[in-house]
Amino acid sequence: MNFNFNFNFSNPYPTTRIPVMARNVCSTSHPLAAQAGLRMMWKGGNAVDAAIAAAAAMTICEPVSNGLGSDAFAIVWDGKELHGLNASGPAPASWTPDYFRRKYGSDAKKPPVRGFDSVTVPGAVAGWVALSERFGKLPFADLLEPAIEIAERGYLLPVVVQQKWRDATPELSSLPGWAQSFLPWGRAPEVGELFQFKAAARGLRAIAQSRGEAFYGGEIAQAVEKFAAANGGSITARDFAGFKPEWVKPIGRDYRGYTLHEIPPNGQGIAALMALGILEKFDLSGMPVDGPDAQHLQIEAMKLAFADVYKFVAERQAMEVTTAQLLDDGYLASRARMIDLKKAQDFGAGNPVKGGTIYLTAADENGMMVSFIQSNYMGFGSGCVEPEFGISLQNRGHGFSLEPGPNQVAPGKRPFHTIIPAFLSRPKAGSRSVAGQERGGEGLTVRDIEPVMSFGVMGGNMQPQGHMQTLVRMLDYRQSPQAACDAPRWRFNAGMSLNVEEQMNKTTVQALIDRGHQLEVINDSYQDFGAGQFIWRAGDTKTKGYIAASDSRRDGLAAGF
Repeated sequence: MNFNFNFNFSNPYPTTRIPVMARNVCSTSHPLAAQAGLRMMWKGGNAVDAAIAAAAAMTICEPVSNGLGSDAFAIVWDGKELHGLNASGPAPASWTPDYFRRKYGSDAKKPPVRGFDSVTVPGAVAGWVALSERFGKLPFADLLEPAIEIAERGYLLPVVVQQKWRDATPELSSLPGWAQSFLPWGRAPEVGELFQFKAAARGLRAIAQSRGEAFYGGEIAQAVEKFAAANGGSITARDFAGFKPEWVKPIGRDYRGYTLHEIPPNGQGIAALMALGILEKFDLSGMPVDGPDAQHLQIEAMKLAFADVYKFVAERQAMEVTTAQLLDDGYLASRARMIDLKKAQDFGAGNPVKGGTIYLTAADENGMMVSFIQSNYMGFGSGCVEPEFGISLQNRGHGFSLEPGPNQVAPGKRPFHTIIPAFLSRPKAGSRSVAGQERGGEGLTVRDIEPVMSFGVMGGNMQPQGHMQTLVRMLDYRQSPQAACDAPRWRFNAGMSLNVEEQMNKTTVQALIDRGHQLEVINDSYQDFGAGQFIWRAGDTKTKGYIAASDSRRDGLAAGF
């Protein structure tokens, strides 16, 4: 069986990329990270080893998006079974609504955007260790060697990263440790200038030598606690020591004979599943791919999904409804009936109750495929950088609410998360619905499914929107992964507000305005429309190979051998 299913490899969109076809591949948003992943596979490692090496390198090569203080999620096809990993960290033990209101006023609605009171426990490093222990072949210390070398020797700054670095400087330069780490000459580096991050090299060495213990129970945790206390924060080494990532069963939704898998809440991946469940009620393939009808339907489906996600999705234990209720066929059909093909609407949440960055992917010739994402949330995260070990800390805590509800802040609780890896499969002939098995809580194995694609699209709430838009292009319109990457995108914000890319068809843009969409045309793809990495399996047995794509909106590379 061939999973290319007659892709149209002609690409009608402007791009600097071509598909990469190889037996072992790694696709990331920075070329040095992709090469770090390949280096591990050349040494005899597998796709998990490659993904960890690439992720570590990305903390150095794209600090505008992630760092050693990030969270992470992964979906792994180990050749026999599908696994999910939630490596998102919790709130410090001191965090309550009263903690924030005492500091920021009784009318505060959320934790702050920047500073130490936005910093939750970083989970990415623990995620690397967990992946390595369960699936890796090479010694853990080997996986961090490329990142250590890049941090120590430096790298020449690429175009897109430099733009975001420069733009962040006015807001972040006064935050603790940021200028010391990221303004080496009192300014942002220019394109082509050598940036070295020797403090992060020390941090990576300590992590490598201790298999992460230095980060969660040793010198790094102590250094972060000391740095936080000196700068108004309350996170402690004890908060770090209590953290463990969680292995989870992915949730899924069938679409056009395939199944999209996402990590369950506290993440927003369920939004993509809900939107696809709504879209399945329409014949998109009978509409022009870049025409107003197809785009309008996708926008409205996404708005309906977000209306529910923003009301109901949080850490699973705090949710008032279950994922099964949100993905129920009858409920999604009722939501689909609310769409008016000729009119944009501002939808509220429904009632599903009966009686919730950098992305990279790697795949190897033995069939292992890894979908991996890690992020500091908003560019450079909290803006706080522990100076001894170069720990650039996330601002995930801003995702909490101080108001009563499922996402209200509490000690040890994980916030609503935006970063979501994705995986596409299809059921083997004769097996029952894969998504139905997931909703029933059963494991998914090689007996049930055939792996098809590991993929993701970075960028805040753009992520489920990107999952949906690119999958529709591939599955409804047979566009290749690279063309689906390069095609113009829209981004729903709130209410009736949308951003659309400058290269979107002008007739389509006007038709969407005529239907009531409030559009702003944007020429900043990094910030507003995300960027994807895709690996599509090109055969049904070992060594057949893959088709890889890397989004031209970033400095990335799909590389293979």
